[in-house]
Amino acid sequence: MQTLDLIIIFGYLIGITAFGIWFSGKQETTADYFVGGRNVPWWAIAMSIVATETSTITFVSVPGIAFAKGGNFQFLQLVFGYMLGRIVISLIFIPMYFKGELQTVYQLLGDRFGNRVKMLASALFVVMRNVADGVRLLLTAIVLAAVYTSFNPGTDPTTIIIASIVLLGVVMIVFTFYGGMEAVIWVEVVQLVIYIGGAIAAAVVLIQNIDGGLSQAMTLGEQFNKFSLFDFGWDMTKTYTFWAGLFGGCFLTMSTHGTDQYLVQRYLCTKKPSSAMLALLSSGAVVLGQFIGFLFIGVLLFAFYAPFNSADYAQAGVAGSGISANFPFLKGDQVFPDFITKHMPAGLSGLVVAAIFAAALSSSLNSIAATAINDLYKPFKKDITDKQLVRYAGILTVIVGIVQIIVAIAFMKSGESALGLALSVASLINGPVLGVFLVGSFLKKAREVHALTGMVVSISVMLYILLATKIAWTWYALIGSILTFVVAFIASMIIPTKNDEVSI
Repeated sequence: MQTLDLIIIFGYLIGITAFGIWFSGKQETTADYFVGGRNVPWWAIAMSIVATETSTITFVSVPGIAFAKGGNFQFLQLVFGYMLGRIVISLIFIPMYFKGELQTVYQLLGDRFGNRVKMLASALFVVMRNVADGVRLLLTAIVLAAVYTSFNPGTDPTTIIIASIVLLGVVMIVFTFYGGMEAVIWVEVVQLVIYIGGAIAAAVVLIQNIDGGLSQAMTLGEQFNKFSLFDFGWDMTKTYTFWAGLFGGCFLTMSTHGTDQYLVQRYLCTKKPSSAMLALLSSGAVVLGQFIGFLFIGVLLFAFYAPFNSADYAQAGVAGSGISANFPFLKGDQVFPDFITKHMPAGLSGLVVAAIFAAALSSSLNSIAATAINDLYKPFKKDITDKQLVRYAGILTVIVGIVQIIVAIAFMKSGESALGLALSVASLINGPVLGVFLVGSFLKKAREVHALTGMVVSISVMLYILLATKIAWTWYALIGSILTFVVAFIASMIIPTKNDEVSI
């Protein structure tokens, strides 16, 4: 790392902050602040969706999946489910979102079941999103710390990680506070261009530094089965199988992209359901391409570091050996950052690190504020003005940003993979929320008490599955949503209620 790299990195952070402030004059109403006045073009929404689901966790961890001993391309089986889920969302959910002037997806649940169901779903989203994005912030800070310590070897890494968490958190707070949702989307458009460019630059440098170049990397990839794609086994403790990917990935996407405010809010920034559908479906093709690219970078890293030439490689990942499957690294998350900070040329190293930051700074602060204001606060303040709500939304943005900073620091000592931890948390809660949307759509007899019963039972069972079983997180959304639906159906058969609600 050189001074030029640090200039590029901090220049990017300053530029993003200024970009958000530039939007500050446009945020006069809650419609401006939360849904960009519904005037954002579909292609910007599509790029925003890709940038949103491609976090630093993706940028750093996915190459580590292919790098690890026994690692391969089977992660893509999950992406196939992502594609299927997008089709289902376009057919079932998106048309519902344009029946009224929604600012949050959970307002549909309020119309269907009442405030208690809406508020429970909203509260679950707020909790899940803060935890998941706290983890996202932590991983980015780890990368920044690696960059800084490579430049200043005597510096305490823990101190730098904490300082990095605070720095990145403040940047995220500032551009979201001033610019609202429209600023978040356009920042994400810029971020997508930057991190794709950074990934391509890293791949080119890797190929140039591998003895034998691309052909040698391809040969090694085939020799060690790195390009293996399908696993048709039914082992539910295994994360990446065809069935877990297709069905689990489909339900996970239905929950994250179909019933989660973080992404649904982006659709609401368009005027027509057709524009939202086009944005969502086109984003799927880009996501597939980029995951192929990140996994291939993992193969290139495998060829570059050549861990298979070490005597310890045979014991890597073997129980009791003490040698990580990611040998010579303890975690897969460390492989790509090590190459970026130690082996990339000056200038390009800074560009790629800026790309990692770009993937990290997809802010959920506005989505959380929108949910808290519309679903948790507004029902109790009928006489509040729109101008007051905009001011409170700004205050909440700051508070939520501070909460995510605290969460990131709290998770610093976690020994779990950042990718698995974030996706486990998301899948745990998204399943029951998706389930209650399905209840509202397909169980006309279901009422508030039935929906609440389904959600409570599902959340309880999912906590047990998370803590006491080895079932892979890829199944969580499917299990949680089906369980919510089935329990609500049974409850609707045995618990009598007044027939006073309509389907979504």
